[in-house]
Amino acid sequence: MATPPRIKVLCVELFESPYRLRLPFRFGVITVTEGRQVITRVRVRHESGREAFGFAAEALGAKWFDKNPALSDAQNHDQLRRTLELTRDAYLAAPALSAFGLHAQHYRSILAAGASQGLDGLVSSFGPALLDRAILDALLRVEGVSFWRGMQGNLPGIVADTLASDLQGFAIDGFLRNLQPADSIHVRHTVGLLDPLVASDQPPGTRVNDGLPETLEEVVQVYGNRYFKLKVCGQRDADLDRLQRIASVLDHSPAPYWVTLDGNEQYDDAQAIAAMWQAMLATPGLQRLCASTLMVEQPIRRARALSQPIAPLAHFKPVIIDESDGDLDAFIRAKALGYTGVSSKNCKGFYKSVLNLARCSVWNGAADGPYFMSAEDLTTQAGVSVQQDLALVSLLGLAHVERNAHHFIDGFNGRPEAEAQAYLQAHPDLYHLHDGRAHLHIQDGILQLGSLDCAGFGSGVSPVLDATALMAPAVWPPMAKEPA
Repeated sequence: MATPPRIKVLCVELFESPYRLRLPFRFGVITVTEGRQVITRVRVRHESGREAFGFAAEALGAKWFDKNPALSDAQNHDQLRRTLELTRDAYLAAPALSAFGLHAQHYRSILAAGASQGLDGLVSSFGPALLDRAILDALLRVEGVSFWRGMQGNLPGIVADTLASDLQGFAIDGFLRNLQPADSIHVRHTVGLLDPLVASDQPPGTRVNDGLPETLEEVVQVYGNRYFKLKVCGQRDADLDRLQRIASVLDHSPAPYWVTLDGNEQYDDAQAIAAMWQAMLATPGLQRLCASTLMVEQPIRRARALSQPIAPLAHFKPVIIDESDGDLDAFIRAKALGYTGVSSKNCKGFYKSVLNLARCSVWNGAADGPYFMSAEDLTTQAGVSVQQDLALVSLLGLAHVERNAHHFIDGFNGRPEAEAQAYLQAHPDLYHLHDGRAHLHIQDGILQLGSLDCAGFGSGVSPVLDATALMAPAVWPPMAKEPA
């Protein structure tokens, strides 16, 4: 491996941009109607003396990283702000290192610092996940190469066994060089627990009527999706009824479709979700849907998911971890219990995704598996957030990706019009105009990704931040209440 370039982080700025949803979305245990996206701008100095800015963005999600009902949504946001602060301070104090070397030097210490403040691994990973992308974006812009080409040449300087001792001796350079990103990908539409399936599900006066699809039936008609992610609530009768109603929409077309089931941590053990699957198999109206099911995602509560075998369910369908993927060793622990897959999410860290794909390669080479990755994340918004995630999952060779922010957020809602127009011009295959507003362009259920092969991490545009407020300091850990 050629010596990777060293970079010094000179400045880290954190901004927050509010947005509103055009439709309410049931997200885990809460219903979301508005939110905040954090945008980071970093400045780095290349060892050559050249400097550049890099960018990354991610939604501040309440009740996913930490679903503790005792915490308010505002406290969930402060958890994520705190890990961003911890990462910012560590990276600014670090000497010049390779992009991956910076991540590797601080990954475990940031998780430990978060744990000391009551933050679990999934929360603590958020800070490095965001800043690592912005730093690599800056490096790629200095070098004038795209994310795909930079990763194929291992520009970040990834050394697999630095953080993943099980990958000792793994030929990471050859592995990266052989990755073949595709220039298009299928969109897997998420059907939430509150989402209307047909127009009659919408009470009078509740339609948005903004020209965009509102029901599942309209999504299929307008976007042409063939992949779907179906959320279940853990209540058998209610789930069976809703799944039959979903199936009646999807089965209407003779064209094939595929679904994944998101257990969303709603079950106590594998036996419970296996019983649910058997009930589905016994339901006449679900025969085609069952045959079209590819996998089940994180059905068991994370507190118990990695303490018991998943075999009763894995006997029927592959099962992946998502919320249980709190650190770099989680996939190894899950494998020992019968899980065969893990999600890729940029909010958990793109280096983790690359290392977990390497593990799949090693494990499948030993004729044990098959092991695989899925592409999840419904909160990636138009602009740098969705583009960096699409660039990653394309690099990983994944054929379909969960996408939903385009359905619940009207284009670039909350962002300056000049920014939206800049993305439209720089990435005309990915966006198009709808009633004068830039939106993701999904045609036949597919996104075109060719324009992501530009200098930087999947984006040729710098976000317009002049009028975007700086992120407020985190109020974390919570102050202990005064005794009564």
